[in-house]
Formats: sequence, structure tokens, C-alpha cells
Amino acid sequence: MPIHMITMPKWGLSMEQGQVNGWLKSPGDKVSKGDELLDVESDKIASGVECAFEGILRRQIAQEGDTLPVGALLGVVADAETSDAEIDSAVAEFQRDFVPAKAGDADAGPQPEKAQIGGRTVRWLKLGEADATPVVLIHGFGGDLNNWLFNHADLAAGRTVWALDLPGHGESGKALESGALDELAQSVIDFIDTQKIERAHLVGHSLGGAVAMTVAERVPTRVTSLSLIASAGLGDEIDGAYIDGFVSAANRNALKPHVTKLFADPALVTRQLVEDLVKYKRLEGVQDALAKIASQSFAAGAQRRVFRDRLSTLAPKVLVIWGDADQIIPARHAQGLAPTVQVEVIAGKGHMVQMEAAAEINRLLKAFFDAGG
Repeated sequence: MPIHMITMPKWGLSMEQGQVNGWLKSPGDKVSKGDELLDVESDKIASGVECAFEGILRRQIAQEGDTLPVGALLGVVADAETSDAEIDSAVAEFQRDFVPAKAGDADAGPQPEKAQIGGRTVRWLKLGEADATPVVLIHGFGGDLNNWLFNHADLAAGRTVWALDLPGHGESGKALESGALDELAQSVIDFIDTQKIERAHLVGHSLGGAVAMTVAERVPTRVTSLSLIASAGLGDEIDGAYIDGFVSAANRNALKPHVTKLFADPALVTRQLVEDLVKYKRLEGVQDALAKIASQSFAAGAQRRVFRDRLSTLAPKVLVIWGDADQIIPARHAQGLAPTVQVEVIAGKGHMVQMEAAAEINRLLKAFFDAGG
């Protein structure tokens, strides 16, 4: 069995380093593909580093509290027959040859782009280049394309995957006419038109799921499939206090309790994550945009537009994913759907399940895309 090096992952384009919060496995433990080995915190979010191999954890190189650059050695997985001397030699060779990337390196990979589309600025990020049916990722209320930082690159192995900022969000234009689902959906249609995307798998999270369903309703021939993650639009209930609190919060202390509700594990919410949201909310036009969208989609603590009864007719195939600990939109909205709809409920995960259980969500999505597209 080869000696496998566990290294500091890169989550999102801006991540340069991570801090080790603690190991979840001990030296000598058997590990399998998908097991979380240790917790790492970036400037955006904390998450587990998953093992991509079968074997035994033979070394813990990084220690709790260490802050290390992307690509740095964290640990070693090998089989029981591999000698300590062989592992020592492999570690020494890795450490000798490892050169951390410098901030601003030209080889930083694809970067987000912006253009005027449909009369407003739109930001997007494109990863991958392949002939398979492309994927368009649509974030939720108050989010942006970085909500897919644990998913985007993995999904782009073998196909082109686009993530965009909806109007009023991220670095897209903040001006909205009504903020209704139809307006948000039209922005997505304008985007796929401009990018010459004839047909796509649409993946929507939360509000983005309702946007994706609206796109499918308006231009059904352009949608190969719908993947809806903790989606709005599949039932009446929503945590109105979260929506109102997120819209009205003007500082870190007011915002943090609401952001914490997005995750089953509140420890995943870093100070930087909250600070970034506060900065976004202070941008000109954001408050008005969020208020418009909230009033159009989530009035009086209820969802105003529900696609549940016609979900199975919106696209040739539909996947619904939920975390059973979702505090924003109840996971019971995944129950009782048409039998042709594939439903996956992830135990112990919250509203941001695509972040909390990224590897599992990525596996589900890739298998769903590959089954006919």
C-alpha cells in the first residue's frame, strides 16, 4: 500500500492557510474513505478534513493550534506493513520539497468574473471544462457563490460548473425592481443565455431552490434536472424570525445568533464568517434588496410560493436533499413528495448541509448527474 499524505485543503479561492482545531482520529486507528480525520478552521468556516484513502492513521504531523498553509502536511495514512522508517523518509521528503503558495501567485486558478447581463452587474465563477451537461449552482437568501466553496471544485471534475451571485447578493448588482422569484429566475435565464448554456443541471440551495424551480417552470427545455438542497418552495413553513433577524441585523452581535441557526454545529460559524456578512449587509443597496426579496418570498413567516404539488413535472428528474436538523426550513418538507423524486435526508446536519456534509452531498450530486447526463 502506498503512503498517503493528508494535507491542508483549499476551501474556496481565497483560502491561504488553516488552523488545526483538533484531531478526531488517533494514531493506530483504522480509517476509511470519507472518515473525518481532524477539524480545521479557515477564515471562512470550520470543517472536517476527510480521508480519501483506506488504511491506518500512522502519523499526526500537525498539532492542535497549528496554523499551516494550504498544502502543508497534516498527517500520514498507510497500512500496518509499512515500516516506521519508510514513513519517516516519506515525511522528510515531503517537508523538504513543500513550498507554500505565495499570496497573489499568478497560478491561483480560475477567478470570478463580472459582466453586465440583463441590465445589471452579475458575478460568477466557472470551473471545469467538459462535454457533459453543465451545472449551475444557485445560492440561498443572503448568500453568494462562496456558499459552494466545499462543492464547486469537486463537482467540476468531469463537467463545467458555474456558480453565480443572484441580484442583491455577493458582488452582483444590488438594484431590484420587486425582488420576486420571477425576477431572480429571469436573472438566471439571462445568465445561461449569455453563457450559451443550452441545457443545465440546476442546483439550488434554500431560496436558490425556489429560484431553480421557477427557472424550470419558465424555460423547461433548458433544465436537465433539479437538485434542491434544503429548498424553499416545498412547503409553507419557514423560520420567520430568522428571515426578519437576518434582514434587520446591523452588527456582529445582532447577526451571529441568526447565522448560528444555519448550522447543526454552531462551532462551524467563525468570527470571520460573521464579519464578512456584516460587511456585505453594509454595502449600498443590500438592505433594500434583502427586504424586497424577503417580503416577496417569506411574508408573515410563511413561504408565499410553493411548487410541491407539481415538483415532479418541472424537470425530467429531481433530487431533494435535506439535513434533518435544519432550523430554518423543516426537513419534513422532503416527506410525501412524488415517488419519482429522489429524496436524501442527512442525519445530524443543518440548513447549510452542503457545507456540513460536503463530501456526501458531492457524491449524491455527481451520481445523480451521471445517471443520464
